[in-house]
Amino acid sequence: MPTRPGLSLADWLARLEQLHPSSIELGLERVRRVKDALGLEAAFPLVVVGGTNGKGSTCAYLEAILRTAGYKTGLYTSPHLLRYNERVRIAGREAGDAELVAAFERIDAARGDISLTYFEFGTLGAMLQFIDAGVDVAILEVGLGGRLDAVNAFDADAAIVTSVDLDHMDYLGDTREKIGFEKAGIYRAGRPAICADPEPPASLLEHARHICADLRCAGRDFAAQREADHWIYRGQARTWTDLPLPAMAGAYQLRNAAAALAVLEALCPRLPVSEAAIRQGLAMARVPGRFQCIAHAPEVILDVAHNPEAARALAAVLRDRPAPGRTLAVVGMLADKDAAGVFAALSGEIDAWWTCMPASPRARDAEALAAILRTHAGHAPVKVQRDVNAALAEARSAACEGDRILVFGSFYTVAAVLDHAATQQ
Repeated sequence: MPTRPGLSLADWLARLEQLHPSSIELGLERVRRVKDALGLEAAFPLVVVGGTNGKGSTCAYLEAILRTAGYKTGLYTSPHLLRYNERVRIAGREAGDAELVAAFERIDAARGDISLTYFEFGTLGAMLQFIDAGVDVAILEVGLGGRLDAVNAFDADAAIVTSVDLDHMDYLGDTREKIGFEKAGIYRAGRPAICADPEPPASLLEHARHICADLRCAGRDFAAQREADHWIYRGQARTWTDLPLPAMAGAYQLRNAAAALAVLEALCPRLPVSEAAIRQGLAMARVPGRFQCIAHAPEVILDVAHNPEAARALAAVLRDRPAPGRTLAVVGMLADKDAAGVFAALSGEIDAWWTCMPASPRARDAEALAAILRTHAGHAPVKVQRDVNAALAEARSAACEGDRILVFGSFYTVAAVLDHAATQQ
């Protein structure tokens, strides 16, 4: 039965965690039934962004460019770092508690005896708010996979797969081919289907061909070419030159930015944007926890990298931006992540390690993480501190002039540092 109105957002979120027997249940039948009961039909263009890594950054480029162009945007992302409100943004502003609660109450009343997961409630709630707010365009980030993710209950006018690599293998399969098929499920017949992965799995290409999607692949149909302190986008019908480098660090950010521009090129008849809006949006787009510097002397960098592909990208950024001294790392990860693959990618860039245990029931024990790490750390010392911020404090005490500290491995790990920093201000 629906609850009585009057619950706070915190009450609702606690309730949503208990409503469904499992935190993740892939499948669209239940969420589609509630979507239909609510009459949720978007009259605005809808962009869906999936992929193993790069989703959040790509969404940020799209939101920034479209907002600069004058559109009222809706943005739905996950997970959040500090507040659930971060997941739903309208015209660049986080949704308020009252709006989120009102959406949850409407979903609860409409679902009857249909059980929904936390993420399914959130996805329907975001779309309710976008429709009520009358947004001009909505951008939805896939939570897990694509084909059976709740976001896929809505038909994308254009869809992006940013990358395909090994993650969430218990749900998506243990090969790039299996995962590629799941990611490609967000594509729609006859509509722009962007693939930013430079080596897409055959399964993704075949699915796009089978459904007759308008597939546009990086390197074939669009490309990003760096030229010193700027870059060039070349698409099927548009070329934008002398573009500013993205504000977020990493060569891979050009790939994410190019994917965003490929979507905007494809949707140009419905969502025209000026070159000036593209330039300004690229320069202003940022996402917390993506090579984010929060302190100096020593420099402290936060990154949510938590799988081997993201770790390889992070290692490349560290090499491109060498520190005068050592690089120290504080790492906390979830138990279902490929810790060995992550450490193999980063071991050559780290001079000393601290393992910790982020505040999640899915977290890997800090001692167990250290045991895995020691097989990859070479001669770099490995210390253990269960608490994230205790590990960071110890790393700060050990740092010398010119050293930097990297905190990474999970959204939960980064969130712990950001939350602690907020309480110290």
